[in-house]
Amino acid sequence: METRGSISRFPAQERSAVSSGTPSLTELEEILHSGQTSCRHVDEVWPNLFLGDMFMSHDRYGLWKLGITHVLNAAHGKTCCKGSDDFYGTTVNYHGVPANDLPTFDLSPYFFPAAEYIHEALSTPGARIFVHCAVGVSRSAALVLSYLMIYHGFSLVDAIQKVKENRWIFPNRGFLKQLRVLDINLCKEGMTEADGQMT
Repeated sequence: METRGSISRFPAQERSAVSSGTPSLTELEEILHSGQTSCRHVDEVWPNLFLGDMFMSHDRYGLWKLGITHVLNAAHGKTCCKGSDDFYGTTVNYHGVPANDLPTFDLSPYFFPAAEYIHEALSTPGARIFVHCAVGVSRSAALVLSYLMIYHGFSLVDAIQKVKENRWIFPNRGFLKQLRVLDINLCKEGMTEADGQMT
């Protein structure tokens, strides 16, 4: 398993969009408020990556029809969200993140492990992953955003806009703060790599 220090998976220049600074929380919330304000039980927000709610997570037949091979439950162990290897059986690879949808909950320790799980799933030929929590707009959305930032070099704003092309999301304020820190750190890392390439 790779460590945080060796997690750069994109050329430094690809993060140049954030070199001018990460937006404030208020600006991020304005971006999140814009556009459509409704979503379905499940939406494909990146090729073979589906973001949705607990209703869809309980619909094993519906997941089978979508061709889902992996499930990442961002509300693992919570009463509203079933989810385990036993629930899905041997045809689905399951990973649980026991997050609470509270601004005080620290989701950041799960950003890299969840991103790695999503990346490994999508690197498997024919695989499709379903990421969910209770409503599919806060916990699970934050983990999908972190995946796009860590593995595809998106700035936080670009990641939000990419997901919002297909689904309304609204991570709580605490998660947004943590994603801002991730954005700033990845940007610094990218600039350090760029400096190293120039010397």
